Amino acid sequence: MLLRGFGWWKINPGVMAAGLIPALIVAILLTAALVWLGFSLPDIVAWLTPWTSGWVDWLANVTQFVVGAAVFIGALIIAGFTFTAVTLVVGEPFYDRIWKSVERHEFGTVPESGYSFWGSVGDSLLLILKGIGIAIVTALLGLIPVVGGLIGAAVGLLLGGWVLADELTSRALTARGIEPGDRAQLRGAKRGKTLGFGAATSACFLIPLGAVFTMPAAVAGSTLLAHDLLQPEPEA
Repeated sequence: MLLRGFGWWKINPGVMAAGLIPALIVAILLTAALVWLGFSLPDIVAWLTPWTSGWVDWLANVTQFVVGAAVFIGALIIAGFTFTAVTLVVGEPFYDRIWKSVERHEFGTVPESGYSFWGSVGDSLLLILKGIGIAIVTALLGLIPVVGGLIGAAVGLLLGGWVLADELTSRALTARGIEPGDRAQLRGAKRGKTLGFGAATSACFLIPLGAVFTMPAAVAGSTLLAHDLLQPEPEA
């Protein structure tokens, strides 16, 4: 579905190009924040690990490295969710056009949207809170010796992907009058497709400038995914 979303550049390049504008603005601001965090990380780690001051050097260094990695991975996860949340609010008119173009081209009509601006703001705030929760879980897993960073990154990618898919499909499903509980049930019935789309989107967000170029495609792809969720599974 995400690849089909990227294919929308060929179908409607003008509306997709417009979707780059809010993504680029938000990406620049978040990148600046992450660069500041990177330069400040040694001081932050030292503040978080005063209890290692009496340890032998190699053990203190390893512990501080693990803590620093956990903090930065958590910050990346929060940045990913914040990027999505803020970009969807800032770029609401742009992404609304992408959604409508997909609906009109693929399905012939555009449903009456019940997805208001303030509803978008509320969903975005909830998305950031979920991102903070996932970042905390990821940071704690990152404290596990040796394999913690890898486990934390994998869990963060999967949990984050699920939440992103939830947020991105909300527009098309809400426009059809489907309530949050029913939306969750639809996603759960096709868990593999939902998780695959969300994890792929999250992975693209981690590539430099990936979030900027992926965001319009994610909006288009999530519209296609929402329609797929509404279709019953074929009988065996």
